[in-house]
Amino acid sequence: MFLELIATCIAGLALAGVAALLNIATGRRLPRWIMPVAAGLGMIGTTIANEYSWYPRTMATLPEGLILADAVEKKSFYQPWTYVVPYVNRFVALDEASLRENAEQPDMRLFDAYFYGRWSPVNRMPVLIDCANGRRAALADGAEFGDDGAITNARWFAAGPEDPMIRTGCEVS
Repeated sequence: MFLELIATCIAGLALAGVAALLNIATGRRLPRWIMPVAAGLGMIGTTIANEYSWYPRTMATLPEGLILADAVEKKSFYQPWTYVVPYVNRFVALDEASLRENAEQPDMRLFDAYFYGRWSPVNRMPVLIDCANGRRAALADGAEFGDDGAITNARWFAAGPEDPMIRTGCEVS
């Protein structure tokens, strides 16, 4: 975040410098407000570029074995261009290497899910996916495994088979 702030300031100074050079080259015929406007446009442009490039940059650095399950696009009234081209500001990836299955519960799959957000730290949570019933549960507080592999005290979320996490988790073999 700090480096993006520095890049934004440098972009503003650079475009203000370009505007100053253009003003000198034209014999100082440009209006006085051209430098601050150029600086502001440079800073806004850099901020927008950083927002749109975060997702591809982050995806490129994911460790091998992480599978994209869902990406959330953002649209915002104070960023009107996002209604034309929304950008991804958070996504969920499942860790294929963490897949655990139980022979007595063949439709259940346990994964580590990683939640990435634009301005938030990465969070990891074990997620149980029930492929037969189209539901999932975050295995946080209180969930326990029985001797037969059944889960007790899990808080199930009936999302349906078209849910991106369930679909992705059930396709992994």
